[in-house]
Amino acid sequence: MYEYLTVEKAANAEFIEKKSRFISHVLPISKESEALEFINSIKSKFWDATHNVYAYILRENNIQRYSDDGEPSGTAGIPTLDVMRKENLTDACIVTTRYFGGTLLGAGGLVRAYTKSAKLGIDSAGIIKKIYCFEYKITLDYPLMGKVQNAAMELGVISGDIQYTDNVVLTFLVPHTVCGFKEKIIDITHGSSIITKKSEGRFIDVK
Repeated sequence: MYEYLTVEKAANAEFIEKKSRFISHVLPISKESEALEFINSIKSKFWDATHNVYAYILRENNIQRYSDDGEPSGTAGIPTLDVMRKENLTDACIVTTRYFGGTLLGAGGLVRAYTKSAKLGIDSAGIIKKIYCFEYKITLDYPLMGKVQNAAMELGVISGDIQYTDNVVLTFLVPHTVCGFKEKIIDITHGSSIITKKSEGRFIDVK
């Protein structure tokens, strides 16, 4: 998987449904231990809550887990997970805390409430795309700088740092989907530029 969607930041959201209080807690994660630590921290903080329902999805080993935490089976954890799936999210965890308000919501009401809570939490956290990119550094003469930057922009390449020395050194992050970047630079600089590429790529955020 060279690109994926995840939540941008940790966030919370809250609403009341028939006197029951629902609080969603959202966190970007990268491994299962982080999800479990987050879930346990919410359970500890909201120890007096009626339920602490959770769901999380990880790219690693395609892990998907959920818990109804005492709510009727299929009314809490699965709806939360389904919201994440519909948003195509991964590397994210949602814990929804519920304080029972005295009025039963019924199975359908619970599904709607946990679905709403998860969606509100995701909206509060925001969604970003992660794209796998390779880093290139290009050393060239100053007069060629504008041509190279324009070519990179046309290809959808992301500009990075610039170092000004006897020559100019441009850093670019090239998405895995972009082909022919090096050849294009060689062509427009007539082979006068020095191009180096990091062997390992990395994921970057794209809003």
